[in-house]
Amino acid sequence: MTFLVNPQSERKEPRPWLRAAGWLTFLGPFFFLSYGFANWWTGRLPHVGSFVFDWENHIPFWPWTIVPYMALDAFYAGSLYLCATRAELDTHAKRLLSASVLSVAGFLLFPLQFSFERPATSGFNGLLFELLAGFDKPYNQAPSLHISLVLLVWLVFARHLHGVARWLAHGWFLLIALSVFTTYQHHFIDGVAGAAVGVLCVYLFTDEPHTWHRTPGPPAADRPWQRKLAAGYLLGAALCLALAAALGGWAWLLAWTSVALLLVGLGYAGWGVAVFQKHDGQLSWAARLLLLPYRVGAWWSSRWFTRRGAPSAEVAPGIWMGRVPGRADWQHLPAGAVLDLTAEFSLSGAARARPHRSVPLLDLVVPTPAQLAQAVAALDELVAYPPVLVHCALGYSRSALVVAAWLLHRGRAATPAEALAQLRTARPQVVLGAAHQAALAVYYASLRIEN
Repeated sequence: MTFLVNPQSERKEPRPWLRAAGWLTFLGPFFFLSYGFANWWTGRLPHVGSFVFDWENHIPFWPWTIVPYMALDAFYAGSLYLCATRAELDTHAKRLLSASVLSVAGFLLFPLQFSFERPATSGFNGLLFELLAGFDKPYNQAPSLHISLVLLVWLVFARHLHGVARWLAHGWFLLIALSVFTTYQHHFIDGVAGAAVGVLCVYLFTDEPHTWHRTPGPPAADRPWQRKLAAGYLLGAALCLALAAALGGWAWLLAWTSVALLLVGLGYAGWGVAVFQKHDGQLSWAARLLLLPYRVGAWWSSRWFTRRGAPSAEVAPGIWMGRVPGRADWQHLPAGAVLDLTAEFSLSGAARARPHRSVPLLDLVVPTPAQLAQAVAALDELVAYPPVLVHCALGYSRSALVVAAWLLHRGRAATPAEALAQLRTARPQVVLGAAHQAALAVYYASLRIEN
């Protein structure tokens, strides 16, 4: 027996050669004009300082690394033609464009210059240095646009190459990144800032399946509290940035914490769980990096506030509720399924090896009715693989609300008060405030209407 296959269903999207040429025609002149303008502007300033650590005096000058340094231009152009689809190409091109815009803004707002004298170089390498000097000046330091572009171009080649070719590409792009310092083009802080800009560009223009999707706002009764949380995180971001600027040196690492708190604050201000870019239990790698200071604090909090009690407890036959499990916690948990309700953590390998679902919810605020219904439905799917661990960060609030709603949904509790009493009997630390209890009452009322 033969089956007819619709040719349209197997037809692949043609590689967007012309669109790649169009993007390159725009990006090339934009880079040279904007970069050159920043060099010209900074060169007119009466004084331009430097930011350099003492240990950088020990960085060697390797003239031959000008070859990989200059080679980035060719790989930059080639990366556009390597993109297989229009969506991939547009995402990559937007990242390249945003890296240039952010870097030039940094050059103009925080003008710096390279402070080491570059040794004289002859031969082919010397010729390349002369070509570079004809366009580039000792300005345009932080963030290093070269480092940003290395990261963005590297990602495209890593996505399309396999086997030995991929490992060779890894080595080559690492060498290009190293050449930024061994050609005496940039100081260390420039490279760190350039890497941060590259990660930010990846975060702003996401790859599938991670997308920007704003979730509906919280119930009206919880909005004032959510606005206070947003204000608190945004104030923390401002304070960290002020401390970094005041203390200088290694204190500039506080700028990382500032960015993390800013993003979380925007999440509470209206962007919701989208700021974590979580899909199927995994945060995007860019979100994991940018939000790392916040996530470290959240992890420490989950350990500290649960240190006196059991990591999890069975609150109903086959249903366990607890904190986000660490490596040691799995030793005491029976094999089964996992329902992850955190927005801020990725599922561990141990959790992903089990049947699992993830319904990301913001901490400390009441989920929307749609989010609560989605979480209950996910738990309903997982009960086929008992026992099921339902976890949030501490196992006191988000998980408690969802399990209480599920008990009502399954008829294992007759009223919201009975559901909460059942949870608190097994896990006395459960914390559900008035807003959470109101959300549970609304959910219970919807069940009665359906029935």
